[in-house]
Amino acid sequence: MLTAEKSLRICEKGHTYYKSTDCRSCPTCDKENKPSSGFLSKLSSPARNALVHEGIDTLQKLSQYTEKDILKIHGIGPATLPSMRSSLEEEGLSFK
Repeated sequence: MLTAEKSLRICEKGHTYYKSTDCRSCPTCDKENKPSSGFLSKLSSPARNALVHEGIDTLQKLSQYTEKDILKIHGIGPATLPSMRSSLEEEGLSFK
């Protein structure tokens, strides 16, 4: 099995970390920026960052998209959908 070589990265805040992918997400910044409540706090860092990057930071905004649309966003996979669905249902919302 081949493993990708990790390269040293430095984020805008000066944190150093190693990554083997093109993902520019800094693990230290992700931990510092993780919300303590709300539906975004239940998601993985890549999924949370992807939604915020697309401007989807509330359940109301999320409900304006279909599941298919959400899965097209880089950083979001099928394992994330049940958590999103559950959060939407708790507020009486659903995907479009």
